[in-house]
Amino acid sequence: MMSRSLRTLALAAFAAPFALALAACGSGGSEDGAAASGEALEKIAPPAGTTWAEQVSKNADGGYVMGNPEAPIKLVEFASLTCPHCADFAAKSKTELRETFVNSGRVSYEFRNYVRDAIDLTAAQLTRCAAPESFFALSDQVFLNQSAMFAKAQAAGEAAYTAAMEAPDAQRGQAIANLTGLGEFFAARGVSKDQSAACLANAADAQALAKATQDSTTKFGITGTPTFLLNGSKLEVNTWPEVKAALETAGAR
Repeated sequence: MMSRSLRTLALAAFAAPFALALAACGSGGSEDGAAASGEALEKIAPPAGTTWAEQVSKNADGGYVMGNPEAPIKLVEFASLTCPHCADFAAKSKTELRETFVNSGRVSYEFRNYVRDAIDLTAAQLTRCAAPESFFALSDQVFLNQSAMFAKAQAAGEAAYTAAMEAPDAQRGQAIANLTGLGEFFAARGVSKDQSAACLANAADAQALAKATQDSTTKFGITGTPTFLLNGSKLEVNTWPEVKAALETAGAR
């Protein structure tokens, strides 16, 4: 039986299947927190023969962390894979955030999926289906594929979407993947269809993602995506130039 948090997510998606991409985005910032101000920090060398951006691990909170795990500046992003604002941030920040900030060893970058609809949930499960080192590249690819993903879902029609949502827990993710073309999309990027099917059939993982979203809302007051924490404080900004300035203020300069 579908748990309460997963049912809430499913019903929200059922209510407005093609409007959720915009609903997932919005007031990511808050006046509750601000970046700490500090002196410029020295760069920290990565392990020999690697870069810090190549170091990726999954933590106890379910987030994926890129960079020096002991970095003095820790940036956490709560993002939805169906949020256009999140896709825009990813496109504008990707190169500089990773090559300049993360590779300096002074900044670690953590991505936490903040799932807002069934398509988002399915995509999030699939990005987690491969090795941790693939997570950021796969998430970037989903952001680039947003328009095509939405178009396929809309072309399938509301009746097909409703049928997918009414599928049993262990079959719902695969039904959504078929509807949006995500199965083929990930197969072309190294996640086989059998591998995807096994990941999507794991209702416990889907439930964990839905619960993590609810817990983030309660703990951090997340109301929109993208939202950022910098050394534990919620930023009131959510564009790359603003986040970049906050990182520099914190000492990454």
